[in-house]
Parts: sequence; C-alpha cells; structure tokens
Amino acid sequence: MKTSLLAVVLGLAVLASGQQQPSGASAAQPSAPQQKKEIKDPAEYNAYVGAVQQTDPAAKISGLEAFLVQYPNSVMKEDALELLMGAYQQTNNQAKVIDTANRLLAVNPDSVRALVLLAYNERAEQKWADAKQSAEHALQALPKMARGEGMSDADFAKQKAQLVPLLNNIAGFSALQLKDYTSAQEHLRAAVEADPKDANAEIVYPLALAYLTPNPPDYVNGLFFVARAANLIADPAAKDQVKKFGKSRYVKYHGSEDGWDQLVALTATTPVPPAGFTITQYVPPTPAQQAADLVKSKSPKEMSFAEWELVLSKGAPADADKVWTALKGVPLQMEGQVIKASPTELQIAGSSDDIDQKRADIILTMTGTIPPRLMPKEDSTLDFEGTPVSYTADPFVMTMEKGALLTKAAPKKPPVHHRPQ
Repeated sequence: MKTSLLAVVLGLAVLASGQQQPSGASAAQPSAPQQKKEIKDPAEYNAYVGAVQQTDPAAKISGLEAFLVQYPNSVMKEDALELLMGAYQQTNNQAKVIDTANRLLAVNPDSVRALVLLAYNERAEQKWADAKQSAEHALQALPKMARGEGMSDADFAKQKAQLVPLLNNIAGFSALQLKDYTSAQEHLRAAVEADPKDANAEIVYPLALAYLTPNPPDYVNGLFFVARAANLIADPAAKDQVKKFGKSRYVKYHGSEDGWDQLVALTATTPVPPAGFTITQYVPPTPAQQAADLVKSKSPKEMSFAEWELVLSKGAPADADKVWTALKGVPLQMEGQVIKASPTELQIAGSSDDIDQKRADIILTMTGTIPPRLMPKEDSTLDFEGTPVSYTADPFVMTMEKGALLTKAAPKKPPVHHRPQ
C-alpha cells in the first residue's frame, strides 16, 4: 500500500503516546464516544497526569512505569500501558514495545493497538503462525476498538480503514508461508479489495501465488493477479521474471500464449477481475480424438510405429480397422530396442515410450534360428523385418512372424587418391 505497514504501526504508537487525561474531582466532563474514566484519588490522579504530560519520552516512560507499580489496579492501567507502549516506540526500544504490548493484552486481550504491533513484529521475525493469529485477532477486535481521547470521528474512521488492508496483508502473507492457501486467498484478496487502486505488488503478487500454488490451482484469479503484479513492479528485471512466470502458467492452462498480452494490457488499468472475467481452459484431445485426427491426416504407411500403436490401442474401431487392414500380412522393415532375445523369438520395444519403460510391444518370431554370433544383445538397437499377424490393444503388443535380422549397409569409403608419380 502507499501507506506502509510500518507507517501505520508507528502512527498507532504515536497516537497511544498522546496525552490522555482522566477526569478527577475537579475535572470537567466533556462529551465523549464512551464513558470517561475517572480517578477518584487525587494522589493517583496527579501521578498519572504528571507522567503523561512529560514531553521527553524517557521521562514519560519513567513516570508511567512508576505509576503502574504504585497503582497496579488503576482504572487508567490500560491507557497507561498504551501510552507506555508508544513512548517505548519513540525511543526505538522494540523489545520493550513488545513486552508492553503483551502486558497490555493481559489487561485487554482485544487491544487492537497491541495486536497490530505484535503482528508486525512477528511477521518481521518470520513467526508466521503467531503473526497470522495476532493479525486475525486484531481484525476481529477492530469493530470494538475505542476511539482515542481527542481523536476526531474522521481520523478514527481513517485509522480503522487503514488497518483493515494492512492486517489482512499480514494475515494473508503469513498464511501463504504456512501453505494455508484458502486463508491466504481470503485475507490477501480482502487487502487488495479494501483499496484496489492502492494495492501494490507486495500484496498482489503473493495473492497470485496463493491462487496458483495449491493443487488444483485457481488459474483464472491467479493469472489475473500475476499479470496485475507484473504491471505494478518497477524493477525491469523483476517485472520480466514475473511476466515470464505468468506467461508460462497461462500457456499451461490456456494451451497457447494467445490472449496473454491482452490480459497484461487489461490488468494495467483494472485492479480486480471485472464481472464475468474468465480464461478458457485448454482441454487436450482424448487419445481416441488424437487417433481419429491422425487417421485423417496420414495414411498408415506414413505413420510411425508409435502412431500405429496409438490408433490400434486407443482409436475407434473403424480407425483401428483401417490401420490394421493396411498392416496385416505386409512385411515391414523397422528399428527397435531388444528387450529379450532367444534363438527363435525376439521381444522388442518399438515406440519411444516403451523403450523408456523397457517394455516389449513387439513379439517377433524368427524364420529360422539365429546363429550365436548374430544373437542380439538386450538393450541393443536392432534393424529387423517382420510381418504383422495379430495384436492385443491393452497392453499393446503386436505379434509378427517371418522375422529376419537386417544389416545396415556399410558407409561408402572415400576413393583412394594416389600421389602422382
């Protein structure tokens, strides 16, 4: 956000360190949003007012700590702790700020100011579970947050409005680190939608990841926000990296990059998905559809062994019959990898997938016995001839007969040129 989390946290501390005075025996009762607290003991009243009126943060800390020790059950204990927390913040004593926030929560578990400071500190220390819990607690307590003494309704409303996206940012980012993607989506989306035009890449990109990382991903929302994040990033190298990531995920979902540039252009000026926004998912053709397209585009003689296997094992009966009619009883010369060899039968892998799996998809019965000196070795590549006679579709195996080993023609030797005599 343009108003950073740290700025708001510091603002809370400054507000807490402002002078808040209770009514005493002689104090007037100004109108207030809630009943004003009253110290009846003049000595206690003077000790409190004397502490809060100190302009030097160190003197204010000393006075408030002394007041809390002397009057541990004071009606102003919560106010004193808020002021003390702010004074420690002014002296940059973060350890004491956190300690005082915890003391304040012991008095009022719903103190939004204390919870915000804890959540911010826990996020900075990567205590993700604690940060998420503190931020969510603060969001729940926010509607009950009391307006500070002397704060206008407009300023109070502005402060609460700033806290909503910032607390959702902490809760959502922490949830993302915890792989709680549902919670991350909920909180980060709330942070963006609280002020869409003001949401920066530090919120939008984690939101995109919260949508794209789970299994299954929410591609429509994730791709929109990753494109939006790419538009918001100023650093050219980082912008390019996010664009490449988004484009690769877009192609995976959509099947091509068609429409990606238009999405990037849309998200340059549109911070959240418009009504009815969608991205068409690419649905790959079924094996039967692939087989049908193959039969339409190629004759059986033009197909590879892997393509024969696809049509014969996955194609519609009419497509499989067309290919098998063209192959059955026709001598074929092929190349494959030997899986198992015997003098009268070879088990061969003809397709690349079956070669990788070391699975025979051809059973070749030899015309005669293979001599020991010509016996193929397992895992070796083999040129052979065979005549298809039958096949099984699942798992696919083609049975061939009249097997013969083929030898590749030796490469021609270059002509010998004799030196002239």
